[in-house]
Amino acid sequence: MSKRKTIIVILIILLIDQLSKIYIKTHFVLNDDVNVFTWFKIAFVENDGMAWGTKLSDFIPAISDRSAKLILTIFRIFAVTGIAFWLIDVLRKNKSKTLIFAIAIIFAGALGNIIDSVFYGILFSDSATEVATFLPANGGYADIFHGKVVDMLHFPIWSGILPDNLPLFGGTYFSFFDPVFNVADVAISTGIGILIVFNRKAFKEVSKTEKFQLESHNNPT
Repeated sequence: MSKRKTIIVILIILLIDQLSKIYIKTHFVLNDDVNVFTWFKIAFVENDGMAWGTKLSDFIPAISDRSAKLILTIFRIFAVTGIAFWLIDVLRKNKSKTLIFAIAIIFAGALGNIIDSVFYGILFSDSATEVATFLPANGGYADIFHGKVVDMLHFPIWSGILPDNLPLFGGTYFSFFDPVFNVADVAISTGIGILIVFNRKAFKEVSKTEKFQLESHNNPT
């Protein structure tokens, strides 16, 4: 996979992710939702913590929510920087297309969520009671590095009471799938899934002939 194609993939994911988030942020009030299908909703939620809505302060009570948010954002920046160096390295070494593609979409997804965490607090007003304004005159809803990640994709595929004869969980209410996520999350999950499912293909050594062909394609004379 050439450097040019890799950059295009990253830019496309970032563009779709950010356009969808900006649209939701400027057209929905927090917790608004719209039914697209019975199994799919556009539901506006904001996540200022980790995956599944958890927070660092949930595990370390001594840390305030504000400090935990800052620590998490800084950690994400270091993480995406590491992924960027990994991507540059596999491109330089002409590794497999599968590996390059997987790392590229993971990087794009991680960067998309970092943009929210770093900048959305100063770019938008609060969405709690009204549709947010872009670049509000009185300032944003939070300081830099304290923004919340915008999520909107919800797939409530099934909910109901489980059969009584089911061991352990019989007779209890169950719903699938509860988490609300965004395009960036999809990119990250897909990239990780590719690395797990296609592990051998992703990490296989490229032959000298393939390397020569890739180098010729990436550096035409």
